[in-house]
Amino acid sequence: MKLAAIDIGSNAARLQISTVLHNDNVVSFKRVEYVRFPLRLGHDVFNFGELTPESEARTTKLMQVYKLLMELHEVEDYMACATSAMRESSNGHDVAKRIEASTGIKINIIDGSKEAELINNVVVQALDERQFLHIDVGGGSTELNLYENRQKINSKSFKIGSVRLLEGKETKGAWRKIEDWVEDNIDSSKEIIAVGTGGNISKLFNLASKTSELETTLTEIERIRDYIAGFDQEDRINKLRLNADRADVIVPAAGIYISVMRWAGADKIIVPDLGLKDGIIQLVYAQLGKKKHVL
Repeated sequence: MKLAAIDIGSNAARLQISTVLHNDNVVSFKRVEYVRFPLRLGHDVFNFGELTPESEARTTKLMQVYKLLMELHEVEDYMACATSAMRESSNGHDVAKRIEASTGIKINIIDGSKEAELINNVVVQALDERQFLHIDVGGGSTELNLYENRQKINSKSFKIGSVRLLEGKETKGAWRKIEDWVEDNIDSSKEIIAVGTGGNISKLFNLASKTSELETTLTEIERIRDYIAGFDQEDRINKLRLNADRADVIVPAAGIYISVMRWAGADKIIVPDLGLKDGIIQLVYAQLGKKKHVL
């Protein structure tokens, strides 16, 4: 059986198709298809407050492509979720309805708390009893989640992200709000370890020297950030081989991870290969007995 997740973010839209595996009583998911396309919806929304007709047309075409891929893979059920850009767009819900009418793909516009919940449901599997600060940086928002003994203690969504920073449209006082939240919620008497999710931290992690398979240090993330920042956009693409839509946002995104880690006093970060798309897949499986979407 195959399930699919569509994650429509502020920078890119992703399709992941996974096979459900059963080993005794343990269920796991094996990725068999992954496609990412840089729609950059946040550029419209953070500058103009709404999605342009051009972006709507591109998103519609992409959903048609994703639908065909799901049909080819004989996907049994799926869910499409849109986050910061579409939920902040004044015409986001209208665009989603027109896309559904045109493609049959229903887009669920989820709030920051639901986005964090879906990501947390998979990230918690990588944690132990220690104190962890989960940092998820997207194009339009950053979600922080505090864990201890694998239990979520607190969480908060902030209107600051890689595309929003690139466009100079971060919410006034957002940096200070994050710093205050970290100071108010983290027990400084205990070790705190950061957990990073999102495309930019995954790329930074791939370039960094690692202390283990899933872990590196704040110092190493700072070093990689400074190294990338030393190249202009063209050289980041041609010499570092970064995608164009990654090359311009990776340094602003790195600044968020680094700042939060410094404020928290975290000198290590774990980077599991997990994200919103994985949480959506897990939710689709859990709801499989309910009414299904017909492709």
